[in-house]
Amino acid sequence: MHPATTHLIVLPGGGYAVHAPHEAEPIVAWLSAMGLSASVFRYPLHVRHPEPLLALRAEIRRRREQGAERIGVIGFSAGGHLAGLAALAPGDDPRESVQFAVLGYAITSMETETYRPARLILLGEDASPHLRRQTTLDALVTEASPPFFLWHTAEDIYVPPEHTYRLASALAAHEVPHTVHVFAHGPHSLGLAEGAGDAATWPKLARSWLAEQARTTHRDTS
Repeated sequence: MHPATTHLIVLPGGGYAVHAPHEAEPIVAWLSAMGLSASVFRYPLHVRHPEPLLALRAEIRRRREQGAERIGVIGFSAGGHLAGLAALAPGDDPRESVQFAVLGYAITSMETETYRPARLILLGEDASPHLRRQTTLDALVTEASPPFFLWHTAEDIYVPPEHTYRLASALAAHEVPHTVHVFAHGPHSLGLAEGAGDAATWPKLARSWLAEQARTTHRDTS
């Protein structure tokens, strides 16, 4: 159905403290049912930046060595933050590049005070403004950034939708292709959001977008 040269790496959330099970293998099963190659990557926990990012980049290189030409990342909450870093942070090795990203209720900013526990684990109590800026996704967007699919719920009290709005605004300002869905109802950490009202439609909405990214051979998705 889709080229075997596209592979998605799934990054479960958990505040950089745990890996949420419902955001791991069930996501791979959903992607596999679409004919997409996918795997879970359990990145290092309770470590400081850039250890999780370096580990993820090593996994991306490994997948490329196994034949994947296009790499997509799909992350939730803190896993969404890491997915965004992999897609946006400057890097020197083209083997570590990310071609598209799906972020669910992601932590995108280390400059806000929301979801402070994850920031303390990743950056420490006395992180400098420069380090917080370096790990804030909207600050890393450029015209060359890959396409993004973002979704969130307006009622999320742990990671407010402001995080998604900030990243979406930066993507729009740099004319980066992106899709954004913010659903009125639903708590944090929904995963596939089965039985969660309108939010349960996000996998269907993402399906055609993912199929398009799997077929795309260059940045222009128009």
